[in-house]
Amino acid sequence: MKLRPCLLAALLAVFGTAALAGPLAYVPNEKSATLSVIDTANDQRVSDFPVGERPRGIASGGGRVYLTDGKTGSLLIVDGASGQLQKTVRVGDSPEGVSLSADGKWLAVAVEDDNSVVLLSAPQGSLVARIKVQGKNPEHAVFSPDGRWLYVSAEEAEQVDVIDVKKRRQVANVPVGKRPRGIGFLPDGSRAYVASEMAGKVYAIDVKARSVIAEITAGQYPNGIAVHPDGQRVYVSNGRDPSVMAIDVATNTVVGTVEVGKRPWNMALTPDGAKLYVANGRSGTVSVIDTVSFTKLADIEVGELPWGVSIR
Repeated sequence: MKLRPCLLAALLAVFGTAALAGPLAYVPNEKSATLSVIDTANDQRVSDFPVGERPRGIASGGGRVYLTDGKTGSLLIVDGASGQLQKTVRVGDSPEGVSLSADGKWLAVAVEDDNSVVLLSAPQGSLVARIKVQGKNPEHAVFSPDGRWLYVSAEEAEQVDVIDVKKRRQVANVPVGKRPRGIGFLPDGSRAYVASEMAGKVYAIDVKARSVIAEITAGQYPNGIAVHPDGQRVYVSNGRDPSVMAIDVATNTVVGTVEVGKRPWNMALTPDGAKLYVANGRSGTVSVIDTVSFTKLADIEVGELPWGVSIR
């Protein structure tokens, strides 16, 4: 059953999140300029909201969905229940990934055209700082769990740039393979995992030492990274295979592979870690993976060119 946006909003307003049995997965569709909403309890797409002109990066929390709009150079703040646009914030040409700090106080947007990361307050979206980075065309800027660091990947780079959030400046970089993409931290913040597309590897970084401790061979064009809440598994999407691999954190080895849709990109896990949702850009679908059996459960049709997934 597909719920109209107004009906979805009414259900949430009256019953809260209990109206839908599971956490909601939000999927920005870059070409169709929509935000698809999936109920993770039954893996049904329940609504599609028109949003922006080219929605890309996504983060969510506190009842809001934060999206970057590649065409207008803006951060869009959207009500997660009604799909209504609450605020538009100009951040710069060609913004990509957006992340929300664990405490919900800060947003970071990677802006390609001026090689910067824009730091904003949340939920208001007030501009706090524009921080230059060394890597060209930054794609992701991801907060460490304690909010102290931002790790930044860029399409034209062979390192991850490290920003000190308090100092509002880049303080280091960590060499990795060519064209780093997705980034994920272990829950305790001790390590970060970075997918390097052209190198075909995932790099495990010791956060304290700022050094690579393992290079893990992935599939072709690895890009998205997701970390299980228990810290025992890291997942990487391989854009050209197309597949998702599971990496065992204890040994830093690949322990499983699942075939998904075409051009898998960014991913997200349910809060309990039971299911992994993978945006397949060229298939116009989201694949659902059972993380215990590591098998694909479903392919859910969404819009055109889904960029990623955020679950709250």
